[in-house]
Amino acid sequence: MEPRTQHPERIAFLGLGHMGTPMARQLLAAGHPLTVWNRTPAKAEPLVTAGARHAATPADAVRDADVVITMLTGPDAVRSVADAILPALRDGAHWVEMSTVGPDVVRELGERAGSRVTLVDAPVMGSTDKAAAGELGVLAGGDADGVAHVLARFGPVTRTGPLGSGAALKLVVNTAVLGGVALVAEAMTLADALGLDADTARAALARGPLAGAVARAFAQDVHFATALAVKDVALATHTARLPAMEAVLAHYEAAASDPATGPEDISAAVTHIRGRTAADG
Repeated sequence: MEPRTQHPERIAFLGLGHMGTPMARQLLAAGHPLTVWNRTPAKAEPLVTAGARHAATPADAVRDADVVITMLTGPDAVRSVADAILPALRDGAHWVEMSTVGPDVVRELGERAGSRVTLVDAPVMGSTDKAAAGELGVLAGGDADGVAHVLARFGPVTRTGPLGSGAALKLVVNTAVLGGVALVAEAMTLADALGLDADTARAALARGPLAGAVARAFAQDVHFATALAVKDVALATHTARLPAMEAVLAHYEAAASDPATGPEDISAAVTHIRGRTAADG
């Protein structure tokens, strides 16, 4: 479907965290009339200054929207917002669920939305730097034809199949990334125990098969909270028997329970894992 340049859709964006805010800016830059809502209203202020309208409640945000986008922290937050917006969504609206919640929650939302609303699951690959640049990878499940041009504002779109398949593939991708980052942390712990220079060990790992995980383990100026890593790995380990990832989950849970690392990017968890495993040894 071609972009409707003369009459851009009215979009409601719910969830203005580290990812949601730069994504909402992409829509403002494209000229879409944008209404925003966030549980902490102060986070909406920069977007309001840039031209968005702030809604006091989720229902107020979506009442007149053609497209509703939710980018929230997890299943509980999505279900809570769904309770608020489902009665207010207009017939024919598109709801794009972009949080990382797993396919079961997406299918649950699809049953609740029924036929009067088109639900698309479209979680993204990439962190805050990619969101700000409009270079995220969008994994779109379900009937995304009506919102494909909107999703493209965030970056390249991959059609993954039926509703829930985008959420399923995102869980697979995140499991690989988070497992790889934890493995890099343990490899660096081994390097420490063997008395190797940390920079030399890191450089050697970065030239090997885990190069991408090494880059993410030591990334700066991006943000994916360790506490969210716990949520994502738990979704995976509850879906299938993954013994290695269960051990990875214990790593992230320990890091998330530390006030110094829980809210911080997973690169901070790498330092925590190295310290914890070294102490245990």
